[in-house]
Amino acid sequence: MAMIETINLSKKYGEFVALDNLNLAINQGDCFGFIGPNGAGKTTTIKILATLLKPSSGQAMIDGLTVGYQNRQIRPIIGYVPDFMGAYTDMVVVEYLEFFAACYGIHGPARKKVVKEVLDLTDLHYKATAEVNSLSRGMQQRLSVARVLLHDPKVLLMDEPASGLDPRARVEMRELLKELKRMGKTIIISSHILPELAEMCNVVGIIERGQLLFAGSVSEAVKRAKMGQVVQVAVTARWQAAAELLAKVPGVAKVEITESGSAGASGTAATGPVINGVALPLIHVTFEHGGKFELTDIPNVLINSGFRVAQFSEEAVNLETAFMRLTKGLVA
Repeated sequence: MAMIETINLSKKYGEFVALDNLNLAINQGDCFGFIGPNGAGKTTTIKILATLLKPSSGQAMIDGLTVGYQNRQIRPIIGYVPDFMGAYTDMVVVEYLEFFAACYGIHGPARKKVVKEVLDLTDLHYKATAEVNSLSRGMQQRLSVARVLLHDPKVLLMDEPASGLDPRARVEMRELLKELKRMGKTIIISSHILPELAEMCNVVGIIERGQLLFAGSVSEAVKRAKMGQVVQVAVTARWQAAAELLAKVPGVAKVEITESGSAGASGTAATGPVINGVALPLIHVTFEHGGKFELTDIPNVLINSGFRVAQFSEEAVNLETAFMRLTKGLVA
C-alpha cells in the first residue's frame, strides 16, 4: 500500500479549479519532487495532505488514513514545512523547539533529549541560545525542519524549502534532505530548483494548471521528453547555408538555429563556441524518433561541402529539459 495516495483529488474555489482530479501514489521511503509553474496546484496539494485544506472532491490518504475524516490520527505522523518561518520569532531557538515539543506531548527528560537530537541533526546546536528572528533565512528554514522532526513523523511535506536561500544554504538544505531520506522518511518536496530535485528525488511529478502531466522516475521523465535525438553543431561561417544543407540529410526531422545565449531546442540557454571573440550560433539538428541514422553523417556532410565544424555534440536531456517540453507554461 502506498504511504501517500490521492484519488481524483480536486479543489475548487467557485468556478476556479485549483486542482483537477489528481491521482498520485507515493511509496514509503520515496522522495517525491513536485514540479510545476507558479499557480499549478503544488501548494494546494501539500496543504490538503497537511490537513489544512478540505478537498472539494476525491480522496487523499496518508498511511491508509483518510484526510478530512481521520485528521487527528494523521497529524502525529506528518511534518509540514511551509515556505516561510511563521510566528514565535521572539523566542530563542531552544525555547522555540521546546514549545513545539510540549505541543506534541513530549515532556521532561524526553523533551530535552529530542530537542538536542534535532539540533544536532540540523546542525543548529551552536545557535541554541540565539533569537529566532536573528537567524538567516537558511537557518530559519533548517529550524522549521527541526521543528517538524521533534515527533519523528513518517511523512514530510515540504513546500519550497529552498525558496530564497543563498547557494550555500541550498547546499546545506539539500544535504539535510538527503539525510532524512536515508532515515527512511517519505518526503514530498516542491521546488523550482530542478537540478537539485533530480539529485535528491527518486520520483518526480509534473503538474500544470491543476492537472498531473507526469509521475515517475527522473529517467522516465527524460525518456518521455526525448522526442528524438538532438545534436548541436556550430560552423565558423555561413551557418544559414549549413542549416539548409543539414535539413536535407536523411532522418533529420527539424533544424533550428539559435543565437548564443538564447533558448535552444531544449528550452535551455544555448551557448556556442567563441572564435576570435565572436560567439557562433548553434544549429540544433533533431533526428526522427526511432529512425535509423548515423551521427557521423552530420560532420561528414558539412566537411565534404566545405564547412569548418567548430562544435559537434549530442544535446543533453535532463529534468529541466523534460519540464520545459512536457509543460506549456500555463497556470490555473
